[in-house]
Amino acid sequence: MTVNTSSRWSPTDYATNAAFVPALGSAALDLLAPQPGELILDLGCGDGTLTQKIHAAGAAVIGLDASPEMVEAARAKGVDAFVADAQALDLEGQAMRFGQFDAAFSNAALHWMLDPDAVAEGVFSMLKPGGRFVGEMGGQGNIAALRTGIREELNARGYPVPAADPQWYPSVEEFVRLYACAGFNEIQAHLIARPTPLPTGVAGWVKTFRRGWLDVAEVPETERDAVAQAIQARLQPSLQQADGSWIADYVRLRFSMRKPD
Repeated sequence: MTVNTSSRWSPTDYATNAAFVPALGSAALDLLAPQPGELILDLGCGDGTLTQKIHAAGAAVIGLDASPEMVEAARAKGVDAFVADAQALDLEGQAMRFGQFDAAFSNAALHWMLDPDAVAEGVFSMLKPGGRFVGEMGGQGNIAALRTGIREELNARGYPVPAADPQWYPSVEEFVRLYACAGFNEIQAHLIARPTPLPTGVAGWVKTFRRGWLDVAEVPETERDAVAQAIQARLQPSLQQADGSWIADYVRLRFSMRKPD
């Protein structure tokens, strides 16, 4: 399985520092509108928080995620979750394993998948004719300030930072074109600027959401607390609010589409 090497997760850190992710995914879940009796794929299910909600609506749901640790956390919640590469959905017998799905859902995951064409083709292959794909991901301009602050601090400390960030934050036009080429129609997509409160500050965000990125940049574990605090200090003028709280400069791309009948 070939996955993004910067995508590494700790379920404990995620529960502490990232509970806002599934909470803010409720709007995309409403757009999915899961129905009793449907079979739904949750692509990049993480720790299964939203997968549970799909199941609670009466649908049968399968969660897939590239992180064994997050899949284990999802299974601990009773979710039918499996380790899988979303960039190879049509290459590993997944459709034969689970059957074709009435719908697919993804929240805060597609931007970690660096072969988006393969993801689009794989989701298309997993859906029944008329099936829908709904979700939300990072879009063009997402966390621009955070990414700049992280890169500047790591460069200042002499760490070997790759030239490009290992995430895909597409424009609406790029996203729509890619999924139309995969065969989808009725594609709706729009960007949402959503400054998002960070309950444990920028430092907690960095240690959770850029855990793997710090691996790629060869930051030793013993230095990570100091690095995260330095990044937070660097970003204080732009991301700390007047009341002392912190935000992330999120821009989300919310979408829906269908596989033709």
